[in-house]
Amino acid sequence: MTNSPKDPVDAIIDQWAVVRPDLDTTPVEVFGRVYRLARALGDRTEKAYGRFGISRGEFDVLATLRRAGEPHTLSPRELSATLMLTTGGMTGRLDKLERAGLLRRSPDPHDRRALQVTLTDEGLRLIDEAVGAGLAVQTEALSHLNEEQAGQLADLLRTLVVGTGA
Repeated sequence: MTNSPKDPVDAIIDQWAVVRPDLDTTPVEVFGRVYRLARALGDRTEKAYGRFGISRGEFDVLATLRRAGEPHTLSPRELSATLMLTTGGMTGRLDKLERAGLLRRSPDPHDRRALQVTLTDEGLRLIDEAVGAGLAVQTEALSHLNEEQAGQLADLLRTLVVGTGA
């Protein structure tokens, strides 16, 4: 253990050490903190997106279209695959975002049976503001690390993601 201040996960580790000293609680030390960070930062980020009238899931749709580049158009199937959503789940999000004027659905000019989803000008403006707000929340959280530590953490987490196939 380092000279870092104690956190709630340390209390859990200490409790296990008393009742089950035979356990290796290293996974709890890592994943307990990952889960706590994911929840806390997820809640803060969701609140930042809420100021724009969108949820995290709706943000994900708009951000995926934005990252696709000009003309900010994908098929509902491409969106579903990227976001790992069922078509039913995607339809609900698209309906809400279309009603809000943030995207539009139109026939695919290359396939009469298919649709394409495109960001509107208002959707483009909103997602550019919302992504900045979300990144500000995350940047503030990372301010507790120096640049080298943040890079090391990103590298370690990447290794874990790749190794577990997550």
